[in-house]
Amino acid sequence: MKMRLLPKDRNLGWTPFAWLIYLIPYIIMAWERRDDAATFASNAAGLVAFLALYFRSYWVSGRGLMAIVAAVAFLGVALGGSNPFAAVFFIYGAAMIGFIDRAQPRLRQLGFYLILVTLYGLISKQPIEFFIPAVLIAGVIGGVNIHYAQVWIANAKVRLAQSEVERLAKMAERERIARDLHDVLGHTLSVVALKSELAGKLLERDPARAGQEIREVHEIAREALSQVRAAVTGYRSAGLSAEFEAMRKAFASAGVELEVEAERLNLPASHENALALALREASTNVLRHARASHCRVKLVNRNGVALLEIVDDGRGGANQDGNGLLGMRERIAALGGSLSRDGRDGMRLEISLPLPQPSA
Repeated sequence: MKMRLLPKDRNLGWTPFAWLIYLIPYIIMAWERRDDAATFASNAAGLVAFLALYFRSYWVSGRGLMAIVAAVAFLGVALGGSNPFAAVFFIYGAAMIGFIDRAQPRLRQLGFYLILVTLYGLISKQPIEFFIPAVLIAGVIGGVNIHYAQVWIANAKVRLAQSEVERLAKMAERERIARDLHDVLGHTLSVVALKSELAGKLLERDPARAGQEIREVHEIAREALSQVRAAVTGYRSAGLSAEFEAMRKAFASAGVELEVEAERLNLPASHENALALALREASTNVLRHARASHCRVKLVNRNGVALLEIVDDGRGGANQDGNGLLGMRERIAALGGSLSRDGRDGMRLEISLPLPQPSA
């Protein structure tokens, strides 16, 4: 198993190795005093111990990192007598404090640490040169690291929020495509099945009419292909006029009498799409399930609300909503509208969709 000095984190990069530059004065002083074997050995051992603690600090947080901070500060105290540049260890201890609590870096922890180092320097009567790196520089670097940690946390929250937004957007897009493909293919395949069945019945007694029905099946299939492409790219409906025309043709082929009363409404694209797809789903249900002989469709503007009513004289029923009706409800509700359904005498669907008020 390969040992790693640092965890896999692309944000770290090479910077942990760059911060070791502060050790250069300590190493130079230790080398200059190599004639004293005991001093050189203690300085070398301190350096090895520090490096082990330093790289370990990138793997831990909380109490584990607090223990490392204390150990690094102890090295500064223990080696300060033989090497004045051991004060650099206090800088590293201060730099680590910002990552003790990665969820909420606290300045008071750094302040408490600096107070302890200052008290040690005063009690042990350290020269002024000790306080510059051990307190002043350590305080600056510790404060900068705390700020960096706070920025990192804020960026992490932003990344998390962006990830959640992307996830919800993808989920909404999948649901939209599922609803639209259901509306497009459900309606079209119902018409194709109906016309194919009719062509089969007409094949022997009226070949010309059967051929015409087959040609219409071909046209409908080509139109379905373009509608599927449009649904995937977001342009989901050709509009209410196209849906009314398609409905007339489909009902005529099925032998269902259609009565249409539709006002010309000035609708935003989103509202027209929603109503057109609702009309398509309703007509599909009439053709596929209702066994109706008559259907009445009414579209009016009533006090700033678009009302779409589809009534058939079929078998009705109080069954639960299928995927098509559920998609229709979601689409209408997203625009602030509502859908009611009554299957006690035939089937009656009523969609209310508030229209945006024109600006003054």
